Amino acid sequence: MPTTADPLTSPKRRRFTVDEYYRMGEAGVFGDDDRVELLDGHIYVMSPIGSEHAACIDRLTRLFVPRAAENAIVRVQNPIRLETDSEPEPDLALVTPGDGAYVSQHPGPADTLLVIEVADTSLAFDRDVKLPVYADADLPEVWLVDLEHKQIHVYRDPSGDGYTTHEVHDTDDALTVEALPDIGSVSASAILKPTQSDE
Repeated sequence: MPTTADPLTSPKRRRFTVDEYYRMGEAGVFGDDDRVELLDGHIYVMSPIGSEHAACIDRLTRLFVPRAAENAIVRVQNPIRLETDSEPEPDLALVTPGDGAYVSQHPGPADTLLVIEVADTSLAFDRDVKLPVYADADLPEVWLVDLEHKQIHVYRDPSGDGYTTHEVHDTDDALTVEALPDIGSVSASAILKPTQSDE
């Protein structure tokens, strides 16, 4: 006769802290070419970056580096440390130009002004997994660049249940970074539409 599993002996899902995640990397658990991220205590193996995805990150970098100037540091696929159990590596982040430029530690939630994720096949993952992690850490603004549908989703005003403001922009729109009004607007078309130099 089948019996009910004893809750004390049933398998349990194990969550990891950022410190444990680093120790795993130091121990060689991950390969040199593995793209992994720790989100809400869970380790995710990320898909390889395709050429369209990479070209969009290049466009974003070219757009934001001259605009940011002394107002922010542009980080491309570098970690930001959120809480004790999340360290994502967004495609692009604008962070405050802190003392020491984050030599001794990665930027945290208070340092992060904008996060941008580029999605070709990963939109559902970015929206349903990463976005709640960003909201829970109170990151003020997140852009999800949807390459398939040529749209940019802008999320602001984080709360315990996610972001309370969600705007969808197409190629005719201009976008601004709420925390950096002095850098001016960015054309959605310049982010979404490849030029000859991208091809």
